[in-house]
Amino acid sequence: MSEIKLTQYSHGAGCGCKIAPAVLDKILHSDFKSAGFSKLLVGNESKDDAAVYELDNDNCIISTTDFFMPIVDDAFTFGKIASVNAISDVYSMGGNPIMALAILGWPVDKLPAELAQKVLDGAREVCREANIPLAGGHSIDSPEPIFGLAVTGTVSKANLKKNNTAHAGNLLYLTKPLGVGIITTAQKRGLALNEDVTRAVTYMTTLNAVGAAISKHNFVTALTDITGFGLLGHLLEVCEGSGVSAELNYSAVPLIENLNYYTSKMIYPDNTMRNWQSYDKKVKGIGAESLLTLCDPQTSGGLMICVEADSQSEFETEMTSLGFQLKPIGKLREPQPDFVVSII
Repeated sequence: MSEIKLTQYSHGAGCGCKIAPAVLDKILHSDFKSAGFSKLLVGNESKDDAAVYELDNDNCIISTTDFFMPIVDDAFTFGKIASVNAISDVYSMGGNPIMALAILGWPVDKLPAELAQKVLDGAREVCREANIPLAGGHSIDSPEPIFGLAVTGTVSKANLKKNNTAHAGNLLYLTKPLGVGIITTAQKRGLALNEDVTRAVTYMTTLNAVGAAISKHNFVTALTDITGFGLLGHLLEVCEGSGVSAELNYSAVPLIENLNYYTSKMIYPDNTMRNWQSYDKKVKGIGAESLLTLCDPQTSGGLMICVEADSQSEFETEMTSLGFQLKPIGKLREPQPDFVVSII
């Protein structure tokens, strides 16, 4: 089993499997009139990370699901990455996870059941780290290996964070560097350096629990995690949902160490260009490298945090105490007529 490379059994990888934003908009568009639910605080009307339902005046339930095809060859690590990625949606709403269910698709005629068991063990380890049970799930025989979680969480109504509540003047922060899509694509092609893959896996298997820790602050106005649409796509969701534009300082955007080794060789996932085709009319100032990095589909990426500018020092001090050395990567501004995001 040690010789089996999971990525060779799937046409996509991680959040790079996501349907391109422009195509997804067409799929989700509907003239169907659904019933109103007054207690559904976050649903299909926005492009947020999870659904949120109000239980009472103080407490809400968070519900989300996320799954994808292998982004690494090792089954145990695949299970960990997919689980961290799914749980992140709860943290990005400011909540705490309380339970998870497994979603498994496995080509039983191509891959041994023992490998699927290792995927589940990876999920069990992550759930133990998040202090939640992996309480059940569902499996099917599928043409390609697929794994993820359906996660339930809770959040107080006062601490709920959305991706469409940012304000002009807010500063932008990012908790993980970009580039895992590029590095894992290089790995699938046999072109990645081992130390770079190890570094990328470390980021992908790190929980975004800091989202719950900072949700108590009113100066954190909006929150989202960076996944398959890349930093640029998720920033556009924040801007369009909040009615603002953004100025992104590219030199301040954190990139995984040694990423230039791959971008200089034009190594990137297929979904990078599909992402860009969805955004190109909304962005000005893109460059050859910044297109590859800002549109790179992230799997289990970091949180993008919108913060009131007059609370910059307080926010950065708290983040330092939580183990993060962060500086702004950009700023939100009043909406502009000819662009949504400007890259400087």
